[in-house]
Order: sequence, then C-alpha cells, then structure tokens
Amino acid sequence: MILAIDVGNTNITLGAIDDSGLKFLGRLSTNINETEEEYAMKIHSFLSIRNASEIDGAIISSVVPALNSALKKAVNLVCGVVPLIVGPGIKTGLSIKIDDPAQLGADLVVGAVAAKEKYPCPIIIFDLGTATTGSVIDRDGNFLGGIITTGVGTSINALTTGTALLPQIDISSPKKVIGTNSIDSMKSGCVIGTAIMIDGFVERIEEEIGEKATVVVTGGLGKSIAKNCKTDLIIDENLLIDGLKIIYDKNKK
Repeated sequence: MILAIDVGNTNITLGAIDDSGLKFLGRLSTNINETEEEYAMKIHSFLSIRNASEIDGAIISSVVPALNSALKKAVNLVCGVVPLIVGPGIKTGLSIKIDDPAQLGADLVVGAVAAKEKYPCPIIIFDLGTATTGSVIDRDGNFLGGIITTGVGTSINALTTGTALLPQIDISSPKKVIGTNSIDSMKSGCVIGTAIMIDGFVERIEEEIGEKATVVVTGGLGKSIAKNCKTDLIIDENLLIDGLKIIYDKNKK
C-alpha cells in the first residue's frame, strides 16, 4: 500500500491506496509554519486511527513548495520510505503542449494523468479548490492548456473582507438564482455563478477543439458546484489521488 499526498493551498489530502483502489482518505490543514515533527505526528495519527497496514511507498504532489522538505522528512520518519515528489525528472506519460511545460503545476499534471487513464479523450477537467482551474486534453491525450481563476472560497473571502456589511457564508446552493437577502444573493453569485462559468467554458472549449469532450469535476468544492451545472459531467472526488498512484507505478523500481 502506498501513501499518496496532494498538497493544496488550503488542505493536504492524504490517501492510502493499493492495486485494488483507495482504502481510506483524510485531510489536514495546510500550514507552512509546521515542522516535520508536527506533520509526522499528524501523518502517524492519520494512519494509526485507520489501523493502516505497512506503507511500502509514498508520493507527494504539491503546489506549496515550502512544505515539500518537511513533508518528505515526515513521511520518511513515520513510514520509513522516501517519497517521490511530482516534478522534473518524474515519468508521467503526459505530453504537455503549453509554452513552457515546466510551468505546469503538479496538481494539474496529476489530474490530467488520472483523467487520461480513466476517461475517453478529449477531456476537460475542472478542479475546484482555492483556485478554480480548467485543463484541456485533446483527443490524442496531449495536454493543451487551460484556464485559472479565483476559487469560490477565495471569492467569498474577498467579498467579506473588502466590504463592510457582507457576512461569511457556507458554500451551498441557494434555492433560486434571484436572491432576496444578502446571503442568498452571495450564494447565487459565487456558487451558481461558478457553475454557469463552467458551462460557458465547456461550450467555448468544445468550439475551439472542434468536438465534444468528457467533462470531469474534482476538488473540495466540486460536488457543491457541479450539481448546479447544466453540462453533463463526471464528479471524481479522488482524481488526484488516483493520478498519484498511476505516477508512482510508472516510477517505482
């Protein structure tokens, strides 16, 4: 069994996975100030409360480079293995066609690798987290590029910190588009607005590539947003963990 760790700006997702699939999943808060010992204790607790069997290997995907060293040492301390870090020199099997392939975030690489393995191409992947990203894979499995914009939570935080009267809200759908109070109006703008944006991007991306695509939604907010979309899509909450296992298998000795 391997330990797959996806480090995002807000949360760190940990998954224990073997050849039969995902065994269990958990999340920690991302905190660049914590030491390797602190992360080691959290990883140890995560594995212990689930009575995890021996971890044979580990792999980390991170968009927070400042944490890579601490997490690598923490995993080695707890599991006795040196984790792979998704980055230059790692085999992914993904052909990247953007201007500078080195600029592509590890999370986008991992999601694309998993989607290409699991679903028919062409594919559009939306990852809804701290940022909202869209990735496009063509019919031949090449990574063409995508979009990056603010995430739902980021938008809400900007509204509440930048205005005097708007409150913090939970990210859930309002009952209707036309809000009759501040909270429902904010939910409509942020939640339904993001769903409408996804629908619009799918339409325009399909026009640009000249054919219909498989649409996959993942990320912490994926389920909440996806149910407001009119596009036929697949919700895959564990896409990145699956991608980490695929990349690990491509690189294990």
